[in-house]
Formats: sequence, C-alpha cells, structure tokens
Amino acid sequence: MNYMNNYIGKLSTFLLSASFVMGCSSASAYPEQVNLKQGRFTGVTDSSSGTNYWLGIPYAQAPVGELRWQVPLAPKASHVRFQADQQGNICPQVSAGEVIGDEDCLNLNIYRPDSRRPLPVLIYIHGGNNQSGRADEFNPQQLAVDINAVVVTMNYRLGALGFNPMAALKTSDAVQASGNFTLLDQARALEWVRNNISHFGGQANNITVSGFSAGGRDVMAMLISPLFAGKFEHAIAFSGGMTTSPVEDSQKVFRREFARLVVEDGIESTQQAAEAWLAQPDQAVKDYLQNLSAERIARLMPRAGIRMSVFPHLYLDGTVLPRQGFDTQRYNEVPTMMLTGHDEFSFFALGDPYFQQQGDWSTDPEMVNAYRFVFRYGGMLYRSFNVAESAQKMAPHFRAPIYAGEFRYGSDPTVVGSQLDNLGSFHGVFLPLLDDKLRQPSFGEAFDTPGAKALGTLFKRHLGAFIRTGHASFTSPVRWNPWNLKREELGQSIYIMDANHNSAIAYRSEPTFTVENVITMIENDHTISEDIKVHLLQNVLNGRWFSQELDEYFGTPTLWEK
Repeated sequence: MNYMNNYIGKLSTFLLSASFVMGCSSASAYPEQVNLKQGRFTGVTDSSSGTNYWLGIPYAQAPVGELRWQVPLAPKASHVRFQADQQGNICPQVSAGEVIGDEDCLNLNIYRPDSRRPLPVLIYIHGGNNQSGRADEFNPQQLAVDINAVVVTMNYRLGALGFNPMAALKTSDAVQASGNFTLLDQARALEWVRNNISHFGGQANNITVSGFSAGGRDVMAMLISPLFAGKFEHAIAFSGGMTTSPVEDSQKVFRREFARLVVEDGIESTQQAAEAWLAQPDQAVKDYLQNLSAERIARLMPRAGIRMSVFPHLYLDGTVLPRQGFDTQRYNEVPTMMLTGHDEFSFFALGDPYFQQQGDWSTDPEMVNAYRFVFRYGGMLYRSFNVAESAQKMAPHFRAPIYAGEFRYGSDPTVVGSQLDNLGSFHGVFLPLLDDKLRQPSFGEAFDTPGAKALGTLFKRHLGAFIRTGHASFTSPVRWNPWNLKREELGQSIYIMDANHNSAIAYRSEPTFTVENVITMIENDHTISEDIKVHLLQNVLNGRWFSQELDEYFGTPTLWEK
C-alpha cells in the first residue's frame, strides 16, 4: 500500500507542478461567476486547456467539533464571495510518515470545457483504501475536454474519521449509527451535485458516479445502498469489487486500535481494560473519542494493504448497507461499467514487506521467481475479483446493463519496453491513458507511443458514450456488449482493451479461469521451493480482498470474511 500511495503521491506532485500552472483568458464562453445559496463562487478560465474550473467548493459543513462522526450537514446559506481558484483542504491522512490534511475537508472541484452547452456529469471518487487520497488525484481538465463533460472530484473523510463503528459514537439516528461516514459524505456530495450542477452547465438529470480502487469499491457499495437510490444515472467502478465488513468484528478491531491511545493517556493501565472501557456506549467514552486529535486518529490502522482485517470499513449496518451485503437482490439498477487491469496485484506485491525488506532483489533469481509467483496468481485473482465475480453475482438480479472491461496494456514487454516489466497492466493503468501529464519518466515511452495514445482515445470514446446514453459502445469495429449468461457461454463477456506500438486493439473474451483453476496452478507451480510457496501464501497473498477461498483451501488463517 505504501508503494501504491507513493505512486499516487508522485503522480499528484508531478501533476501539481506541471499542470496547474494555468493561463487565464480575458474572455470566457461560460460565466466564471456562479451564484448559489451558499455563496458566490468565482472560478477560472484556463485558456491553455480550453476549460473552466471551480475549486474547493464546500458541499457540506465542516465535520469538526460536535459534527465529527455525524451525518454531514448541507452548507449554510451565505452571501460570502469565494475565489474558487485553489484546491480545498484534503482530509487527514498519513503521507511519508507525516499527518497532513485538515478535518474541514468536505469540498469538491468542478471542471468543464469552456462552452455554453449543458453537458453530462462525471463524478470521480479517488482511491487510497479509504485511508488516504485526494480530489486532485489527477487533473480532469484534459478528460473534460476529450469527453465533452463536466467532471467533478471530491474530498471525503478518511480512515477512522470516515468509518467508525464504535458503540459510544452511535445516536438514535440509524443513518448516523451506521458508522459509514465516508459513504454519507459521498451521498451528500452527490446531492449537492444534483441540486447545483446546472449552475455550472451540468445536466442534473445525467450524472455518472465513478471511482478508482477504494473509490470503485465505494461505488459498488452505492449499488446496494438505499441511501443512494436515485442519486445517479450510471456507475463506473475502476478496480472496485465487492467488499463489506460485519459491524461487531469491526468494532473489535477499532477497540483494539483505540485502546493503545487509552493506555497512553493513562485512562486504563492495560490493553484489555482499555478495550473493555471502549466497549461501553457511554458519554465518557464518546467525549474521549471526540477530544482526540485528528493527527492521532489518522495514524491508526496503518499498512492495511487491501486487507479488511487491518482497517475494516463499509459496515453491514442494515440501514446504509443491507445486512446481507451483496447477497441482496435489491440493487440500485443503473447501467454499470466495471474495469480492471490485467496485473492488478503488482503494486501491492512490490509494496509488501517481504519484498520491501530485501532491498534490490532484481538480480536474485529466487526473489525474482517469488515475485513472478505472486504477480501472476495475485493478478489473476484480483482482476477476477474486480470484474468477473461482481458481474456474475449481480447479473441474475440486475436488469440494467453491466459492461465488463479489462486493460491489458502493459503486459507485453515487446510493446511497452522493460520499464513496466514488474508492473504490467497495473492497478490504475487507466490514469496515464486519461491524463497524459501522468505519464511519468519512470514509465519510459510506454504511454507515449501512437498505440497507447490511440488506446486512450478509444477508452475515452467509450466513456463519452456511456455517460451520455448508458451504453458503452459507439460506432467501432468491435462492440462492447453487456454481460449476460449467453455471451459468457460464447466467451464474449469481457471487453479487452490493449495496444500494439501503433494502434489500439479491442476484442471480446471471457474469464479463462476460476479460483479452483488458480489453486491447481499454484499447487503445480514448481518455479519456487515449497517453503517459499507456503510463506508467500501465508504472508503475501493471504487475507486480501480476493483471497478468502485461497486461504480456506491452503489452511491459511483467514484474516477476514468477505
């Protein structure tokens, strides 16, 4: 996870230094000044990109003081004038060992082409395991122009400030008592967009919500949440998948983590006594939690590494999320697009302590083989989790079309060169395809080839079609058909996007394996010793979103139930 956070951080730093140096034109097709009930917001016209943007607009009151761990409230009416030309606060999180951000962080950004035409709206929710990340994960200006849409990004509460199931914090309001404050923030943001986006030239009746990684998992959760019914017309999950947590088990993890602070502060002398004290639903515990600094809270539950056992979230509370989770037969049925990379586990493997502690292992054949082992099987399981498993589970109870897609660009070294050899078609491979300013020098020329650029254009044409019509296909040689059992039987259920050096490649395929197939392949894999294989199964591949069946088969203690 640190490796992934560093990657996103580097992209964000590069982005801020390179792409937010903007020139302003003297004339704008769209009015820069927008009047809302909560104030007057003056945005910016960027002549270099042909866009208008408004940054740091509050979509809720600051969740501070008594509003910490509460349902976010709508902004108060105001006549204040805001110069909306700077990013708003990001939410408290750990970055490079330091806590950054501010609790007053519920803000969003709006980008649109500089034109007067009302446009469809694409909301993008950033990734980061719901513990880190920021609205400026990437710069949507180029995307807004390329797909001719209004693009909205947001900051939302993170970590134990965004998800907290502890009994002492619960009120009689079932929505508040859910502990799913991140989802409540996102719901408030969607309401704000529905009510206000027409003032920025957005079509209030044509909203697509999308998210990457944690944001994609949050979008998947929205599909089963009654709270989100009617809040959007289409959904896109980039590397999402179905994840939830039971309330009582989550409370145990939170009590264990917060108990360390209770002992540090001298309220109880032992971990056991502190956990027992925190289990009480009384005012003293609530007051203690309310008075903790955001910095101390943000440092809790580090290094989750796509494991619910470390930071459980998305609670099956019975109100915001149904107790049966994704086994429900009542979905918010809107056209949905699910996407994955071919080699989704590469970043997480590289960031795992087993490989991090080895230093430079690139010339050690044993370590190289160990990495290729988890790269291969972790990638297979993760991409299946992101798309095929979700589509198969939803399809019988989902009348709206489901579009399943997979990026394979990056997996062929003869096309992308050696720079992506250990990454492949990685978690977030779509980002440099959407925004060419994210094509880092460390990628070499992999994303600068005519083929990569053609692939980016192809994907953006699919996005543009989907956010307008709910259908992913446009006039092209290969149709992106919805997932259904008939196409699954014909081997045409997943739309593959790739490129050679000169052009984009698209074709229909199917999942070519099951979890049982992967287990058999692992058993028959003799590229590493049995001792190393056991260690990797028990310490690297274990307990991830995708590994419950793997853990059960190999007898690895299951860290968490899906």
